[in-house]
Amino acid sequence: MAIPAWVEQLFSTIDAKDTEGFLQQLSPDVQFRFGNAPLMSERAQVGEAVSGLFQGIAGLKHQLLDVWELDGATICRGEVCYTRHDGSTLEVPFINVLRRGSETIDEYLIYVDVSQLFAA
Repeated sequence: MAIPAWVEQLFSTIDAKDTEGFLQQLSPDVQFRFGNAPLMSERAQVGEAVSGLFQGIAGLKHQLLDVWELDGATICRGEVCYTRHDGSTLEVPFINVLRRGSETIDEYLIYVDVSQLFAA
């Protein structure tokens, strides 16, 4: 499986918890949804949400299992391992659907169940 360089860069930035680096890869009016959260349509709004997630966890690591490009969309399937501040982990499968303009991501949809991430 050949993973496009921009996809590798994207997930590297996320795993580094680099909010600013992540936001630079999004268009200003990106359509962004994480799980069952409401759709966000501004990069600044996405930045607040992503920064909150990054602060709420000690770390995360994505493993890409498949990447497909179809009809203008890049679909990424994999597993993500979240590390909580207490050192415990949660590993869950994910699917991301990405649509890019010329240089930045216009639509970013994340299908993942993180309901147990902050469960007591």
